[in-house]
Amino acid sequence: MAFHGSARPTVCGNLFSGSELDHKYFCVNTTTGATSSALTKTPRSAEMEPDRPIGYGAFGVVWSVTDPRDGRKVALKKMPNVFQNLVSCKRVFRELRMLCFFKHDNVLSALDILQPPQIDCFEEIYVITELMQSDLHKVIVSPQPLTTDHIKVFLYQILRGLKYLHSAGILHRDIKPGNLLVNSNCLLKICDFGLARVEEPDPSRHMTQEVVTQYYRAPEVLMGSRHYGPAIDIWSVGCIFAELLGRRILFQAQSPIQQLDLITDLLGTPPLSAMASACEGARAHILRGPHKPPSLSVLYMLSDGATHEAVHLLCRMLVFDPSKRISGSDALSHPYLDEGRLRYHTCMCQCCYSVPSGRVYTRDFEPAAERLFSHSYEESMHSVWQGKEFIHRFITEHQQGKRVPLCINPQSAAFKTFIRSTAWHSSKVSRKEER
Repeated sequence: MAFHGSARPTVCGNLFSGSELDHKYFCVNTTTGATSSALTKTPRSAEMEPDRPIGYGAFGVVWSVTDPRDGRKVALKKMPNVFQNLVSCKRVFRELRMLCFFKHDNVLSALDILQPPQIDCFEEIYVITELMQSDLHKVIVSPQPLTTDHIKVFLYQILRGLKYLHSAGILHRDIKPGNLLVNSNCLLKICDFGLARVEEPDPSRHMTQEVVTQYYRAPEVLMGSRHYGPAIDIWSVGCIFAELLGRRILFQAQSPIQQLDLITDLLGTPPLSAMASACEGARAHILRGPHKPPSLSVLYMLSDGATHEAVHLLCRMLVFDPSKRISGSDALSHPYLDEGRLRYHTCMCQCCYSVPSGRVYTRDFEPAAERLFSHSYEESMHSVWQGKEFIHRFITEHQQGKRVPLCINPQSAAFKTFIRSTAWHSSKVSRKEER
């Protein structure tokens, strides 16, 4: 079967077999009749209609749509409840600017932003991104075989994208299999930056602990640390690495306390130095219990793929003390990933290319960001209306000099379904935020 974006040779064989994914994730939209040639002659904006939902992020709903300008299938993310309060305004503007800032093969970025209405009617934002076929969670729970080659290529791309984010000063704060999009040729992109923020250099400034899905939450966050850094994302990657090997969640607990207990069952009771930033209650909970020795040898039982090299890298990621946890850059240098790097750059990447005499490889296999992501604009945002003006101006300026702008067709039946699903998800998120 042919998937959009998979013209390059597959690296580990076709990941998805049969036609089920093609039918499930790519619906042909027969309601949009505009063509690229017609739009070239028409100054008005093109109408876009949603096809079907394909996912729900931390703060948004994602639909598969057809771009009427070229017939290409893309993903449309609606960011609702943007202007409820100043915090929401800043968060959405931050995510929007990040999506437009990213320039990396393993990080999802914005292809376009739908034309906003006049500012008085401006209530929601629609962002267009590349449409990927599935995500790593669906792959892990599926009957699809995962070879060592698959795991190495996936892990390499996760760390490659994460190195780029961290070099830009960005913490993702919600790395989990569902936020790692994949195609049948094994290409992977990190997505959903609804919880992402810029790294805080001042350790005295408190950061929220309402981050990261519980199963992938680092122990310093579970223990109430008021300040954390890129190491929380590395812990999440370690949990995903173990999940790829064992095809089950490594730390699947019912509560944050039980989550912490499962972690100490594996890693052993941490020393006091590793709990320096923990809140008093969490530290007391650890010290009240019996002393636990490490039981890391059980990681070899995850699967046949849990070789000495694999477990060694996994143990460097799953370190209780964040200051001793391996960095993304150092993890990429681990010998376990050598084969994943070679496979990725042999036939999947866009930074290397083939010539008749052979393959021409890039000088920098894992590039860092060209500059830090700046969030200085947030300091001058003091009201919701001011935030609305900033966002409206940013979108308008972003569209200048580009293709014919797109807008939603609110008269279509599909759009009404889109609105209902968005409203349901928005109310669900709002209830969660209230708790």
